[in-house]
Amino acid sequence: MESVRTEILPGVWLTALRSDKFRTGCLSISLLTQLERESASLNALIPYVLRRGTQRCPDTQSLDKKLDMLCGCRIEPLVRRIGEIQSIGFYASFHDDPDITAKATELTAELLLHPCTKGGLLLPEYVDSEKQKLVERLQGSTDGSHGYAVRRLLEQMCCYEDFAVSPYGTEDCAEGIYYRRLTKHYRSLLSSSPVEIFYCGSMSSAKLADILLDALCTMPRGEIDYDIGTDIRMNAVEDSVREFSDELPSVQAELVMGFRLGECMDEPDIPAILVLNKLFGNEKLCGPSSSVDTHKGLLIVDSCIDPEDADAVRSAVLLRLDAVRSGDFSQDELHEAKGSVSSELRSAADSQEALEEFYLANTVDGFDWDPAALAELAEEVTAADVIAVAGSVVLDAVYLLRPEDEESCGDLLQNEVKQ
Repeated sequence: MESVRTEILPGVWLTALRSDKFRTGCLSISLLTQLERESASLNALIPYVLRRGTQRCPDTQSLDKKLDMLCGCRIEPLVRRIGEIQSIGFYASFHDDPDITAKATELTAELLLHPCTKGGLLLPEYVDSEKQKLVERLQGSTDGSHGYAVRRLLEQMCCYEDFAVSPYGTEDCAEGIYYRRLTKHYRSLLSSSPVEIFYCGSMSSAKLADILLDALCTMPRGEIDYDIGTDIRMNAVEDSVREFSDELPSVQAELVMGFRLGECMDEPDIPAILVLNKLFGNEKLCGPSSSVDTHKGLLIVDSCIDPEDADAVRSAVLLRLDAVRSGDFSQDELHEAKGSVSSELRSAADSQEALEEFYLANTVDGFDWDPAALAELAEEVTAADVIAVAGSVVLDAVYLLRPEDEESCGDLLQNEVKQ
């Protein structure tokens, strides 16, 4: 697979990955904007309202009929957070046939540019209906401890940063949306946002670019807002580790520890960071699982625990970090971590959805490697590389979620952390 990247309109970029490997083709159109509390819900609502109908297919029924005529083409709204950039748009999957590819591309562009309106305004009934669904989605985000605990840690750990905002915004902001306001915001977003288009299929990039140029010819392009990005904090917010906790009924106790990757993010060695995450989160060595956000420079360690074990788990995590910093791991452990990273990256080539996410994220971060190239770099990571990255990692915040009326979980919130 070979990718070609082209600017087809001002601020509109196409990344085309030509491949005969899949029986389907895929296309995504993503508008990029700064993630902010005041506008996140407005942005997130737009693709769901647009998906309700176009000028030619004014309701869900006629739109679904049109999709069925394209051999079951699927077009779904996309709302994502990449660091502190919010990405909204559509993802289309369709039979990899030249005629269907062209029609699916045209329909995706039609959804974005030519929504069903009345008097030039988005339909109030569509806006109100989708707004209620968005509010319900945000209200339901407390269901279950897994995921909720991580989100709460990030909200509080990054409370002074845009990263604390959910890609779907907040319930109070969502409830304040009305159709005139949303229409104005939608028009502004269309004219000012950088746009990333990704395609994977058998059609040539030149032919697809011609189709897109016709389909997007009415897209308003004003002054493009390129001043978007992610503020990467190198150090902890305070001198001492911040402690947070919540109680909810009927939840599994969960301990989440948030680390800043630190000074290594000045010139991030992404392969080494990925290997560190695997080595640090090796369940054979340290029960808690870890994840890393290379866009924001965060390492998150998440543990489902018995409440009385909170102190012990926290100590074990910090001891594991100290061990990695000092190089106290074997070559076999390092080899296993590198192999795991490499395997996951190479497996992205088997999924168009994974490829789309990979290329968009790396475009936003300014990287131009493909999954195979990044996998090769991960295989070349040395112990010294991992130790160098681990040396700048600093614990910033700890969050404990526990069931209501549970006995106090030791002295977790009083203990001082030694790093």
